[in-house]
Amino acid sequence: MGLGLLASRALRSSRILTSPNPRNTILRQIVSTPELQNPEAAQAQPESSPPDLPHRAPVAGARVHFSNPEDAIEVFVDGYPVKIPKGFTVLQACEVAGVDIPRFCYHSRLSIAGMKIKTDTPIAKKAREGVMEFLLMNHPLDCPICDQGGECDLQDQSMAFGSDRGRFTEMKRSVVDKNLGPLVKTVMTRCIQCTRCVRFASEVAGVQDLGMLGRGSGEEIGTYVEKLMTSELSGNVIDICPVGALTSKPFAFKARNWELKGTETIDVTDAVGSNIRIDSRGPEVMRILPRLNEDINEEWISDKTRFFYDGLKRQRLNDPMIRGADGRFKAVSWRDALAVVAEVIHQVKPEEIVGVAGKLSDAESMIALKDFLNRMGSNNVWCEGNGMHPNADLRSGYLLNSGISGLEKADAFLLVGTQPRVEAAMVNARIRKTVRVTEAKVGYIGPPTDLNYDHQHLGTSPLTLKEISENRHPFCSTLSNAKNPSIIVGAGIFEREDKDAIFSAIETIAKNCKAIRPDWNGLNVLLLNAAQAAALDLGLVPESKNCIESAKFLYLMGADDVSLEKLPSDAFVVYQGHHGDRGVYRANVIFPASAFTEKEGTYENTEGCAQQTLPAVPTVGDAREDWKIIRALSEVAGARLPYDTVSGVRSRMRAVAPNLLRVDEREAATFSPSLSKPESRQEISSEPFGNAVENFYMTDAITRASKIMAQCSAMLLKK
Repeated sequence: MGLGLLASRALRSSRILTSPNPRNTILRQIVSTPELQNPEAAQAQPESSPPDLPHRAPVAGARVHFSNPEDAIEVFVDGYPVKIPKGFTVLQACEVAGVDIPRFCYHSRLSIAGMKIKTDTPIAKKAREGVMEFLLMNHPLDCPICDQGGECDLQDQSMAFGSDRGRFTEMKRSVVDKNLGPLVKTVMTRCIQCTRCVRFASEVAGVQDLGMLGRGSGEEIGTYVEKLMTSELSGNVIDICPVGALTSKPFAFKARNWELKGTETIDVTDAVGSNIRIDSRGPEVMRILPRLNEDINEEWISDKTRFFYDGLKRQRLNDPMIRGADGRFKAVSWRDALAVVAEVIHQVKPEEIVGVAGKLSDAESMIALKDFLNRMGSNNVWCEGNGMHPNADLRSGYLLNSGISGLEKADAFLLVGTQPRVEAAMVNARIRKTVRVTEAKVGYIGPPTDLNYDHQHLGTSPLTLKEISENRHPFCSTLSNAKNPSIIVGAGIFEREDKDAIFSAIETIAKNCKAIRPDWNGLNVLLLNAAQAAALDLGLVPESKNCIESAKFLYLMGADDVSLEKLPSDAFVVYQGHHGDRGVYRANVIFPASAFTEKEGTYENTEGCAQQTLPAVPTVGDAREDWKIIRALSEVAGARLPYDTVSGVRSRMRAVAPNLLRVDEREAATFSPSLSKPESRQEISSEPFGNAVENFYMTDAITRASKIMAQCSAMLLKK
């Protein structure tokens, strides 16, 4: 805050073109040369850029995208010309020109107050030193014990722009630390009152948990009443805090950032595919941070994505095991375990062989499992979460067709049987952003929930959907008047008996409100799991609806949430996975597999964008990658698969689903009225929609093994 006041006083003599809206500010020149301080002299001189200007690299790889070439304007930063779009702030223009402006209050994704500055005049430099001296006046000198040390904005800017000494000799003030929960550690004496965390909580996370309390020297950040920060995005305040006031509680005193190896990969705990960086030291994952991806997660990640990593080292399966006659597991060699499974699989009929891929399965392992079971004569293979009869014929029937970033173009939403705040937190953040900026209307059909933005709760059962499809509901006018209506259907509907009737009603609504056009496809399905989209692309659809009931050989590839109540008691179960979770209790043989942090795998997110994980740490014990285990089993069983390398597996994938090989590209689904399914004769049930996710913090084998997620579940979900 002080920087703005001092800079405005120091530069009030300069002539600046301003606008009431900082987003619409148009800057013609930002100069600091003395000869142009006189406006008359500036007009008399011909406009020409200085010759032989050295090339400047943009700060932090900043890039400029011109959606319309006519919106480009040229500004001069210290005499250096740079083209920017209309609406850019001065700080953004300076970043593109390669000038790093010190700032604490400003963040590119939070609301701002306009600021016009010169970057290298003596007055500006003196103002910076003064502001830095004020900031450090009450700041404790505890950098050696601060977790932010080495990646602290205050450290960096103090070194680059501060003075070499301070003049403050009085007692520094101290502030009582706040308890924000099990994830965020507070040392509020370090706080510089930039209010980034307050603005993030209210603008992005949609919670009013933080605020500024007190006045003058007694001003401090805190909660209005003693309560925990309950947002599913709370961990992002750690990233945006420029000092060590808010740091990661699980990561406290564990490592320094220069000791860590960073690996750029993706998250698989939901179907969003958030871009992350895994920081590891040796064989252990130490922390997870977000990576910038404007189309998917921007620069935020959910708390589950950020803090589940301690589950990667708990309850791991290290060795192949066989259950003995006494019911206990015994560790054996890979050769013995594969031989036992190969012998059993030849003793059952092909139609009695069933395979189920888990939520975290990569595309390579799923195509290998499908190929192996096909060679054994079985077509009963599917992915948990997709149901027994998914609509896999058209990709538009199971993808988020608008795209995650495309949701910002919508001006009306109809949420059907989905709670995006717990199913896909980053998609929910996009919807909230759209509602906050454009005041888009939101209608919700499902169980009562808190979506952290204004919405109309239209009903709890599909009968409300039927009313809308028949134009008998007041919300029909909202959808009809919308320019870009968006209908988002939850993947939990895949498990319902009346799913065909529900999708038929939804398609009728989409047709009535013109949600599907050549320039806009607003009919969306929000998937729950990382493996679902790729599984449907690869054709993992079971041949028989009751195959579990008649199975004699069941192959569970990381599938822990499939119901085995109807499985015959004499069925032989193989569990292949990385954690000793629910599927292990029924298994006869266990194959230890690699987690997603230990292998290279392809995943497709809910909008149809293929992405790849990269190994950040070595595998645990004698574990192997999933597709390699299936490839070895196929050879022992006498049905050898025709690939030996990951490139060979991907060549096979290219023949089935070539879009999975176009990494980091979103393959939009083709949709036209001529491709729509025939109307269902099924009747819509009056059974209310249920909760697809009961516990946000525990949704798969890794998060259920996490001690941090268990603490969050116990403390933050208490009513």
